[in-house]
Amino acid sequence: MTIRAYIGIGSNLNDPVAQVQEAIGELEMLPDTILVSKSSLYRGKPMGPADQPDYVNAVVGIDTLLSAGDLLQAMHRIEDLQGRERQREQWGPRTLDLDLLLYGGRHIDTERLVVPHPQMHRRAFVLVPLADVAPDWVHPVTGRSVRQMLDALPHKDISEVTPL
Repeated sequence: MTIRAYIGIGSNLNDPVAQVQEAIGELEMLPDTILVSKSSLYRGKPMGPADQPDYVNAVVGIDTLLSAGDLLQAMHRIEDLQGRERQREQWGPRTLDLDLLLYGGRHIDTERLVVPHPQMHRRAFVLVPLADVAPDWVHPVTGRSVRQMLDALPHKDISEVTPL
């Protein structure tokens, strides 16, 4: 049975727009997976240290037969292919960051993976592109839609880069 999953994509190193577009292409080529939607690209300030470049973010929706664990593993391979260095500080600069935001309506809480992404409701750089592709999705824990979570954010300091 296919599962609709949503993946957050971010980059702020080595031509971030190209990094995000390349990641979308790689996700599109995953086995047993079909890309069904993609957001516009958005530019925003980094969450972590301020002395790093702005991030470019997007969200894609896929229908997949891959398990959540296999999908996460495939996402890590894509990050590695694009030069992701995992030793860097949390919220530091990176060539590519892929986050499994949603996996069907499932709530997953393991050592390796928490879905829905535990901080998504606080992050405009996740919610704005997610609203492009799944505005009516309802969080299985909070019961709030993407639109409601986005409306509750005090600041939405991101801007559209270019439609995909």
